[in-house]
Amino acid sequence: MEINKNQDNTDFMKETIKKRPLNKRKLVQRTLITAAMAVIFGLVACFTFLLLEPVISKKLYPEEEPDKVEFVEETEENEILPEDMIADDSQMQPEPTEAPALEDEQIAQVLSEMKLEAEDYISLLDSIGEIAWKVRQSVVTVVGVTADTGWLDNEHESEGAVSGVVVADNGRELLILANTRSINEADSLKVAFADGEEHEATIKKKDNNTGLAVICIPKARINSDTLKMAEAVSLGSSAGNLTGNPIIALGRPVGTEDSLCYGNITSVENAIRLPDSNYKYMTTDIYGSSNASGVLINLQGQVIGIIDMSFNSSDMKNLVSAIGISDLKRLVESLSNDREIPYFGIYGADVTKEANEEMGVPFGAYITEIDMDSPAMDAGIQSGDVITELNETEVNNYQELVKALLAEEPEKELSIRLMRQGPEGYTEMELEAVLGLKQE
Repeated sequence: MEINKNQDNTDFMKETIKKRPLNKRKLVQRTLITAAMAVIFGLVACFTFLLLEPVISKKLYPEEEPDKVEFVEETEENEILPEDMIADDSQMQPEPTEAPALEDEQIAQVLSEMKLEAEDYISLLDSIGEIAWKVRQSVVTVVGVTADTGWLDNEHESEGAVSGVVVADNGRELLILANTRSINEADSLKVAFADGEEHEATIKKKDNNTGLAVICIPKARINSDTLKMAEAVSLGSSAGNLTGNPIIALGRPVGTEDSLCYGNITSVENAIRLPDSNYKYMTTDIYGSSNASGVLINLQGQVIGIIDMSFNSSDMKNLVSAIGISDLKRLVESLSNDREIPYFGIYGADVTKEANEEMGVPFGAYITEIDMDSPAMDAGIQSGDVITELNETEVNNYQELVKALLAEEPEKELSIRLMRQGPEGYTEMELEAVLGLKQE
């Protein structure tokens, strides 16, 4: 037998390389771990962005603070300033000689010769209408939208509306004053301007005592023409005796949108006594809706009252009435600046000259009533006390006390000096109190 020497003797060393079997369990574990880490890193990145984005944005694009809203303090109209007392010789006129007094017959004759035609009456109404038209540009409709569910579980929206007025522009927002008591339960608000433009709005701050709220709309959302039209109104004065003065009611005095009425103030002697406040309540001879809202303006186009029918007596529920603007200015200022309204819990009145002279009651803020469990009660203040000083500031009447309290902050300590009647007359006392926060 021959042996083939060329035959490969290494056949027995041949081998086949096989792939390692796939470990599916480890692959699934690694995939899950990778996915979990990706989710965790994503959440951390999102959370970090949410925290740092406002800080970085404020650094890169600092937002300007809104301007502080302030209303001019009312002063005596006929007050003579020192510079007015210096006479200018060039403008001095010789003293007129005494003119003969007109007799009643002469006056009657002059009046009889004055013949007024229908055109004169129309011209007068046109002049008054121009005053009203200018203010109407700043009167808006505030609509409260509420989502309701019917008995068939079908959702629908219901709306209620009141009139408001633009009172300020803080540089960032347009501020609107309105009594929102009737739309208090609304889920959202929208404001319709005189030119028909509508915008979503929010309540900046509200006072539960009066139901008044300042509503804000970012100026960036509002058309420039609308901003130019809806300028802040001029706030006049409701101080003094305005009985008999002509006024114009704007807004919804008869319950319908954009209505207008002319009339006269019939009374200013009524007062609305609420905790830590005291407001003049003006009545008119305008017959309107028991749900009227809007403003009263004088013939100078100034707002002198905010229409509010909720304090009317039952026999005059349809006579348009309003809260005097003079007593509201400090409140509106606080609401416009988003300041918290402090709560003390007192009711009071001024001490009259007769009470001081005949009964010996010292001048100051006379306390007539105190809320139960209020900061005033906790401090030991009683009905009949007369507060004469608050934080070293003299208090001469109740309105000065209201103004001083409104200027303070909740949770602030007050030093109070008062006079309390005893068996031997009034005795001075000093108390400490801590203001609370008026709940909304």
